[in-house]
Parts: sequence; C-alpha cells; structure tokens
Amino acid sequence: MADWIAHPPVDVSRRPPSGRNRLLANLPEPDFAALAPHLSETTLDRGRMLHEAGQPIETVYFPHGGLVSLLALLPDGHAVDTAAIGREGAVGLSAGLGAELAPGRAVVQVAGRAAQMPAARLAEVADGRKGLREMIARYDDMLLAHVQQAAACNTVHHVPQRLCRWLLCAHDRVDGDTVELTQEFLSGLLGVQRTTVTTICRVLQADGIVDVRRGRIQIRNPAALERRSCGCYRVLCDLRRQLTA
Repeated sequence: MADWIAHPPVDVSRRPPSGRNRLLANLPEPDFAALAPHLSETTLDRGRMLHEAGQPIETVYFPHGGLVSLLALLPDGHAVDTAAIGREGAVGLSAGLGAELAPGRAVVQVAGRAAQMPAARLAEVADGRKGLREMIARYDDMLLAHVQQAAACNTVHHVPQRLCRWLLCAHDRVDGDTVELTQEFLSGLLGVQRTTVTTICRVLQADGIVDVRRGRIQIRNPAALERRSCGCYRVLCDLRRQLTA
C-alpha cells in the first residue's frame, strides 16, 4: 500500500498538462501547490484492485488516462458496474472529507498512468483549505449522481443500450478509438451472459460501428454508437461537464 514512496514527487512548480487529470489541472494554484509535495506517479495496470468494499481507503488516485470501474458487490459474488472514472475524476477522493472505508470495489479496467497520494495526507491538506473541500464535495455529488443514473439505467434499459453506453463512456476516457477489454469482462460488468455480449457485438460490427478483435474493441463510428445507446450517456456527459464548468 506504500508503493507511492518509490516514485518521485510531482514538481510543485508545474501544473498537470491539459491531457492529464482534469481535477488537478483545474485546481487553484495555491490548492495544487499544497497537494503537489504529496503526489507521486504510478502505473495503473489492468485488473489492479485499488479499493475493496468496506476496507480502509489508504491511497487516492487521480488517473491521467485509462479507466477505473466502481463495482457494487452482490451476495452471490458477482460485481456490477456503477460508475466509470477516468482523467476527469479521482478514486477515493471522499477520504479528503473524512471517509475512511471504500463504499465499493474499484478495479482498473483500462491501464493508464495516475497521480496518487496517501489518503491521510489529503485529509490533512483539505482540512485547512475551503476551496479544496468544496471541490471534493462537488465531485462526490457528481459521482453520486453518476451512480444513481447508472443504477436506473441498469434497471430500465435493455442490454444493447447499456453496452453501447458503457463503450461510449470508455471511449471518452481513453486515448484513441481502441478500448482494450474482453467480451467476458463486459458480460461481468453488465451482469449478463457472455453469449449475449457476443451477439450484440456481432451486430454492431456488421453495421460498421465497432471492430471487435481479441481483447479489444475499436470504436469506428461513435455517433452511430450513441444512436444505439440510451439517453443516459448524454446525461453522464452533462454531469462531467458540470464538474469542470
């Protein structure tokens, strides 16, 4: 849990580039300067579990790219996707307001780089900075709205719409048009059989919307994919824009 020590700290004199984590890039200079000495760089490898439900939040992650899924655990052992986090957000940020335990499982689905810092340090820094605390509270509100929208979507909308919505959300958070994931992984996220995902992907590929290869899906026509998705995708996009407005 202390692998942050092995990485060099972030240069306090430099702001994150525009292509990196949006929360850090949009922080007022004094707040970023207060966080920077405690930030370090890390690689988020695919499949890495960042937090487990009900366990202490020890590290906060600010992705520069890639994709982290927040998963709700079911009694039978299955885990269903409730939110996707990329460079627009952070994992474990509520620790800055005193949260001690992770509400759900956080797993890296698409690899990428991230800045990280000990949760205890974030809480210490945020304690004396109103602007930073307000940013964390605003992000937590957005994330809660995201989870609620995803829960409604998972309950009401058909699997093909949900799959298209998830692919669009993943596409928004990665560099390029290729999302590295398997159909088996998608079936687990959506709580359906793999054969169901395979059938949907075949239809999308036949229509020229995606190109499916082993372990990856290339989005060839995002506009057409959005037309196949439910309206929840646009709602989630609006939530992300509100965060950085």
